[in-house]
Amino acid sequence: MKDIAAQERRSFLFSTIVVVVIIGLLLWGIPQWNIYKREMSGQAQLKEAEWNRQIAVEEARAEKEAASLKKDADIIRAEGIAEANKIIAKSLTPQYITWKWVEGLHDGKNEVIYVPTEANLPILEAVRNV
Repeated sequence: MKDIAAQERRSFLFSTIVVVVIIGLLLWGIPQWNIYKREMSGQAQLKEAEWNRQIAVEEARAEKEAASLKKDADIIRAEGIAEANKIIAKSLTPQYITWKWVEGLHDGKNEVIYVPTEANLPILEAVRNV
């Protein structure tokens, strides 16, 4: 009986020590776990912020490059228009302009032609009907 009682006391003592050690580990480990979890969360947020910044920088670079290419296209377009205007200006003569005006009169539309008088005022009653 003595052996059984001693063995039961040892078992109880061992169980009590195990329970106390487990409780002690939990009391120490839970705060450590919370600290570790917050640290990992902070690092994840930092990485996400870095990626977002890199994305914003790349988008800004793309916009800058697009604006530069649009500027170049506008310059080329303006040079083409200027060259076309030079060619047109060289080919315009008073006779050509008069011919285009007369040709416009024959397009079949009813048009009003104002003829200036001595005071450079139009005669409003004179209407050409075609």
